[in-house]
Amino acid sequence: MNRRRSGSMLSGSPVLVGAVTVIVTMVAVFLSYNANEGLPFVPTYSLTANVPNANGLVRGNEVRMGGARVGVVTEIETAPVPESGEVTAHLSLELDERVVPLAKDSTIVIRPRSALGLKYVEITEGKSEEGFAEGETIPLTASVVETKEIDDFFNMFDSPTRAGSQTNLETAAAAFAGRGESLNRTFAQLGPLAAKLEPVMSNLAAPRTGWAQLFPALEQAAAEVAPVADQNASMWAGLDVTFTAWASVSDSVQAAISEGPPSLDTAIAEFPRQRPFLADSEELFRRFRPAFASLASAAPHLATAFRVGEPALRRSPALNRRLTRTLETLDRFGDDPRVPSGLARLTSTARLLKPTLAFLTPAQSVCNYGTLLFRNIGASINESDVIGSMLRVHPLATPQNLANAQSGPAAGPANGPAPNAATPALRDLQEGNYLHSNPYPNTAAPGQPRECEAGNEDYRASMGTDPNRLTIGNPAGTGRGLVTEKTVRRGVK
Repeated sequence: MNRRRSGSMLSGSPVLVGAVTVIVTMVAVFLSYNANEGLPFVPTYSLTANVPNANGLVRGNEVRMGGARVGVVTEIETAPVPESGEVTAHLSLELDERVVPLAKDSTIVIRPRSALGLKYVEITEGKSEEGFAEGETIPLTASVVETKEIDDFFNMFDSPTRAGSQTNLETAAAAFAGRGESLNRTFAQLGPLAAKLEPVMSNLAAPRTGWAQLFPALEQAAAEVAPVADQNASMWAGLDVTFTAWASVSDSVQAAISEGPPSLDTAIAEFPRQRPFLADSEELFRRFRPAFASLASAAPHLATAFRVGEPALRRSPALNRRLTRTLETLDRFGDDPRVPSGLARLTSTARLLKPTLAFLTPAQSVCNYGTLLFRNIGASINESDVIGSMLRVHPLATPQNLANAQSGPAAGPANGPAPNAATPALRDLQEGNYLHSNPYPNTAAPGQPRECEAGNEDYRASMGTDPNRLTIGNPAGTGRGLVTEKTVRRGVK
């Protein structure tokens, strides 16, 4: 009776029912709010952990061991490393007491929980008998860093990649659209292909083929190529430039290929004919070997010549431009109709002058008479004063009061002294009263003895010991030599 009353009193009081409901709701909200930090009034095992990177963790993320939840992450802070100056993450973990004590050789890794970016801390328990005490820190060396995350996988699908995938799908859809009949024929032929493919795959799977070593070998090859990946990439970029250049001259390349067979036929026909030339060239260069060997000793002189010739080469473009104008002028000169007749007359003049020049040339080239003439003319007036230049002369004493003497008018050439030479001085003059004249001396010209006679006449040698004799023309005898007198440039020894 009393129990029934008390129950009816509780259910009949709306205020009391509402208060109980509010209390239960508040307790449920409190428990759900603090669920990420562990259930209240449940004893926990607190540890801290240093990891290289929090890697997307937030407070309240789970701590799992073997796939089971054993705790939560309560705090995430930065922790600088004094030795290296780097910054790591410092995690505060609240773990269940069933993992006490956690072995000191345990490892910790941050893993993704879902594709939405949720993370959790996974602990792989070690086998050490020594464990972490309450509040102790799991060292940074126990943290395992995963090189690739699912975020890295999804980050490769950037805007250009997504646009390219979309283009591929649209292109593939356009390729398959309307090709049902072709696809049916393809599927119909897959049956025979599979039947024939089975023995092929059996052979590949046989131990003697070494199929199991194929992919490790490919891996090894890729590992060996990896250090030169940048160089390979540069090579492909260079090949792209090369083939782009070839594409721009594809017509020329096609013409070269199409003309290849005729060129080879011509080479087959012509190379045997060129063999003697190549043999002669080989013999020529074999004979050139001593000359090439002497180039080492001649190198200093060649270097001097090149050094002297370098300024001349630098001036050669200007000279070439001037030569161009000169050649253009000569071209216009050659096109003038009056030029051929003038050249014909010059040719006739040169033909007429050729014998004369051939006769006169030895007088200079052999006997040096022309140079001596102008030297003596120049030397005769090389003295001067404030009034002017003076002609250098020298008086010659000539016989006096003799027949046909050279000192005055004569009826004939001087030919001997008078019989009444009274004094020695007069006798000397009388003995010199003989004309020695050679108006046409030998100068090594064609048809003459090869001697330089002018200025070298020795009348005493040609007449024995007595020069007192009238002599007009070439003295008797030859062999007077080819030396008259050398002329030396001033300042040159």
